[in-house]
Amino acid sequence: METTLLTNRADKNLLAWQASHRHDTFNDRMRAFSLYMQETRRQSENTYAREVLSSYNREVIIQDSYSGHQRTMLMFASNNYLGLANHPWVNKMVKKAIDRYGTGIGGPPLLNGYSHLMRELEERLAYMKGKESALIFSSGFTANLGILGSLVKARDKVLYDELSHASFLDGIHIPGIVSTPFRHNDVAALEDELIKNGNQGTCFVGVEGIYSMEGDIAPLDKIARLCKKYQAISIVDDAHGTGIVGTHGGGTADLMNCEELIDVSMGTFSKTFAMTGGFVAASADLVEYMRYFARPYLFSAALTPATLAAVLAGLDVMSKEPWLKDQLHSNVRYAAKLLAPFNIVSKPAGGIISLQIPKGMNIRKAAFRFHELGIFINSIEAPAVPAGKERFRISFMAQHTRSDIERLAEAVETVWKIQD
Repeated sequence: METTLLTNRADKNLLAWQASHRHDTFNDRMRAFSLYMQETRRQSENTYAREVLSSYNREVIIQDSYSGHQRTMLMFASNNYLGLANHPWVNKMVKKAIDRYGTGIGGPPLLNGYSHLMRELEERLAYMKGKESALIFSSGFTANLGILGSLVKARDKVLYDELSHASFLDGIHIPGIVSTPFRHNDVAALEDELIKNGNQGTCFVGVEGIYSMEGDIAPLDKIARLCKKYQAISIVDDAHGTGIVGTHGGGTADLMNCEELIDVSMGTFSKTFAMTGGFVAASADLVEYMRYFARPYLFSAALTPATLAAVLAGLDVMSKEPWLKDQLHSNVRYAAKLLAPFNIVSKPAGGIISLQIPKGMNIRKAAFRFHELGIFINSIEAPAVPAGKERFRISFMAQHTRSDIERLAEAVETVWKIQD
């Protein structure tokens, strides 16, 4: 087993590795994976879980596990789009909240964890999304599970974009949920599926505002009108749009002027707010229903005062410093211009640019070369994307300088030239 593991490079991605070891016993599988990961490190093919020693700014200090030394790198892998992870106002309000409320709560919102800060944040999120009410979850992942698990019932059907996030895909695998994918951003294909469904129960349509792996935007206005035409319930995962698109950062529906047509708007605190948590904004009746029937909400501890205060302060910054959003988009436009020769997957709509790797490139070796050049970016391989669709996903911040972006483009050119 060991010789095959260390010499067979056909199982490059984790999905292939898992399939090749599906018949192993539990102990053999754990041992084999440990050996596999040791080999990826020996071959300089593992840049995951790098230890960051500093705050998350445009530059970070990491503990380099290969050299054993600390090093400074340009951070192009964090969804800290507006720099809120270390914004002075956010830091100040978090410290103030801890002084007043302490550090923890010790229970779910419905029982003992519904704090004043949570109520205030729900109200502000609902206002931002143009909805009557909002509900806060412990993560964006659990928010999607909560939506599907509580709202979809027998005879209902979920139609979803084929590039939907893993949290939504896990949600549709809840026992009893019937679902069908449609081609990415294809409104005609969605309408065909809506027609097929007819009157066989309620139909739910799940899409994202800005897609995390592609970086492109959904034709949300058209999809929302289509849902109204066929009396379907629209669900929008706007994790990567909230805070950075729209007139006041309200998100993709705000940008496309269709907020009133969206039934369920979901967002996260782990992107623009650079925190943890998620939320659902919708009608007061729907939110109240979810408070009592969304299991991830019922059985998860409430977010800490520090987290709630950080998101509230982030909303303050978005309102008081709108130029941060403008600067982010300026940086993305400049980067897209410089990176145009390197096969951008989709026209960027938010803070992400994805680069499809050249045919034959070993993405893990290439990731290590970026690491050596002091550029911290995310390498994305199966199962996060289909095999053959591997890419580098680059996330931008308002704080990046033109010099930073030029250095990034130079690194991409270097890595592309020395590909295997």
